[in-house]
Order: sequence, then structure tokens, then C-alpha cells
Amino acid sequence: MSNEQPKQDKRSSLQKRKFYRMDFYRTGNPCDFQITNDPSSLEPGHLSDFAGPTPRVTFNPRRRRPRDCELWYSFWLISDRAKTVFEAVDPEAFSFVVCDVHVPNGVWDGPRYWFCDVRRSLDALDEERSRLTIGICNDPIYRDFGQKYYDFFGDVELVFKDELVGDAHAFRMAYARQCVIFDQAMKDAWKAAGLRGMLFEEVSYLPLIASGRI
Repeated sequence: MSNEQPKQDKRSSLQKRKFYRMDFYRTGNPCDFQITNDPSSLEPGHLSDFAGPTPRVTFNPRRRRPRDCELWYSFWLISDRAKTVFEAVDPEAFSFVVCDVHVPNGVWDGPRYWFCDVRRSLDALDEERSRLTIGICNDPIYRDFGQKYYDFFGDVELVFKDELVGDAHAFRMAYARQCVIFDQAMKDAWKAAGLRGMLFEEVSYLPLIASGRI
């Protein structure tokens, strides 16, 4: 027994922590909704700065009901169930704004919905071990003019420094702020709750990923 336990511990210590880029379904019947008092003019990571009236979400009753997470510009429209999971796994990573849900000529009988934002940003990419394009923005039309940026074209591999990620389970990439990363714990919690609407793309191989620029 004394010889077996150290071997098991050594194997565990060599296991890599898995990370996933978040994406959304591209096929199927679309969800149709309109937003009043829209927070989408805010930059990614800054939903907590929203100071307007409560956003009003009007769903089209002839289309499918929204999933637990729907993309809305840089932010997400999420269900109560999704909010519960996010808060349980990593409460410091997210900002939420409650929505007033309506359906034309009727009463909404579904769950509450929220706008959600990943507010944590980490500079945790191991650039030497990753495969992607790294550049300096020289176009003044971009917000990151004069700064470093990551571009994701072709086959991309992202490797993160676990010591810099620490106990975070969700974060935006500092130089590709549209790119949200979850770890295995967040994926497991999402799946265990039976939630729908998100795709988890393992970052060790991301073919034909869209650009990370904003």
C-alpha cells in the first residue's frame, strides 16, 4: 500500500487541467427576441457599468423558447438555471443584469432571464507553447491601437499557465476579450445541470476559429 499511493499521486499531478473556448449553436430553429434598454453598447467585461433602465426582452411566441444561454453581441442572455450554476462555481467571474421578459399579447410563463457578462480578464496564455497570431495593432480604428492582440486564424492551439489561472473557472483572454474560457469544473457543472445553449471547444485544438479581435 505504501508504494502504490505515491504512484497514484504522481499520475494525478501530471494530468493537465482542461480549458474550453465558449461558443454557441449555429444550426437549428433560431430564437427570436427584441431588446429594449439594450446594454450591448458596453465593451466586453463591462456589463457591471450598465446604469440604464431594466432591459426589456420580448420573445416571439411563434419561435422556439430561448435556451439557457443565447448570445447577444458581447454578452449572454441566460436563464435562472444558468445563473445558479455560474454563481455556484465561480461567483467572482460574472456580472448579471435582470431582464423584464414579455411576450406579445400574452404572459411569460417561463423562467427569469438575465444579461450575463464574464468580467474577469486574465493574461494567462503561454505564448511560447501556444499556436496563434500575435501582433501589435497599428490601425487607429481599433480600441486596442498600439497594443498587443491575439488573432485566431486557421488551426489554433491555446496553452494556459495554470499558476496564473489559479482558482478561476471562467475568464476572458486579456488580448482577445471576445474569447471566453471555461475550465473542466465549469463544463461539468453545466452538463450536470442539464443546461443547453453552449458549446465547449477544447483549446488544445481549435480548427478555423474566428478572429479574437474587437
